[in-house]
Amino acid sequence: MAAQPESALPEPTGQPEPTGQPEPTGPLDPGGELRRLAGDCVHCGFCLPSCPTYQLWGEEMDSPRGRIHLIGQLLDGAVASADAVAHLDRCLGCLACMPACPSGVRYDRLIGAARSWAAEPVAALPPRSRRERALRSAIFATFPYPSRLRALIGPLRVAQRTGLDTAIGGSARLTRLAPEISAALRVAPRPSGRRAPRGRLPERVAARGERRAVVGMLTGCVQQVFFPDVNAATARVLAAEGCEVVIPRDQGCCGALSAHDGRMAEAARFARQIIATFERAGVDAIVVNSAGCGSGMKEYAELLADDPAWAGRAEALAGKVADFSEFLAGLGPAATRHPLPITVAYHDACHLAHAQRITSQPRDLLAGIPGIALTEIGDAGTCCGSAGIYNLVQPETAAELGARKAVAVSATGADLVVSGNPGCALQISSALGAAGTPKPVAHLAQVLDASILGRPASVLL
Repeated sequence: MAAQPESALPEPTGQPEPTGQPEPTGPLDPGGELRRLAGDCVHCGFCLPSCPTYQLWGEEMDSPRGRIHLIGQLLDGAVASADAVAHLDRCLGCLACMPACPSGVRYDRLIGAARSWAAEPVAALPPRSRRERALRSAIFATFPYPSRLRALIGPLRVAQRTGLDTAIGGSARLTRLAPEISAALRVAPRPSGRRAPRGRLPERVAARGERRAVVGMLTGCVQQVFFPDVNAATARVLAAEGCEVVIPRDQGCCGALSAHDGRMAEAARFARQIIATFERAGVDAIVVNSAGCGSGMKEYAELLADDPAWAGRAEALAGKVADFSEFLAGLGPAATRHPLPITVAYHDACHLAHAQRITSQPRDLLAGIPGIALTEIGDAGTCCGSAGIYNLVQPETAAELGARKAVAVSATGADLVVSGNPGCALQISSALGAAGTPKPVAHLAQVLDASILGRPASVLL
């Protein structure tokens, strides 16, 4: 179990008594909005069973209400120690606490603000260590840029073919000295054995049969580099369902990964580029096959609310964004589904289930395929430990959560695991392999694609 920092500030003891005085404001919260949001928490504890870090450690300050209490103290002017930053950093941002909260507390807004304070240190928070800052800088200089990320594929494949990745990743000394490198090598995708599409996707894919919609498609960063077959399957399924698919060549990162880590200026820059790109595309909807990206794009209006030139455009574009499963469920099936006689365990990606509240649509689409037996994972609502870059910057905790997820997945006896987020696919596949119970992991688009094309179930296994 990962070592825990000492609590940096006193633990909450209950709902604060009303004072009748104006809520305090300060440089962290000039308008007092965050203090009002923090005040919505009544410390009832309904969030505790849903929180992965509280499940692991039972530490109050590593629970949602504990972190809200800490944030409230920072807003009131307290100066936090490095331990306070550690408690905030240990939050996965999975947002499982939000559906569980009877008071409707906007924990997403509160933890997002706290992450931004840590990303761009303010007087109330000490800076992260030089090592942590360097690690994050390296991640964000690489992952949002597909061409840079793609450049790592060659060396990675050489390391995997020679076994060097296993030797390095399994080194006890390296794991102790540089756990982030070991974690990255363990989670890195291995060749799937499936035939990957070559070259770029076309900029337009014609609808098959009657055209029912014109949709834009986000290709993503990790998705297009590590899972190009998922993007190809997404485009084919949309076309088979009567959609003309527009795939802009000049689209870049959507900014979700940056926003998840509190790098709000960087996220806003990426968001403006995506907005402009899809405005030019002139589409009815923007279909996203990555839960984290879809969640981030749906929040563009909040991200750019203070930018008069972009606020309206951000809100308009966010209203067009739909997850792949959400869009197809609303459109209704047109293409024939052929049988796939397999048992499927569906994993709820946090930013699909908790942030976007999309849970039934993927299951309904899977259940609509003849021959599929759909089974539930015992801890379906608990984060697998991927959480954006969490499994790279908090590798011990992520590994612990991944191991728990592997046990739950294995207990289903399913032939195939389906998830709607590339980070989850990497994390679950790695955890299953580490547990000695490997299973194939696929995206919903790949399963639908195989069914619509009449391919055998073996192409997914």
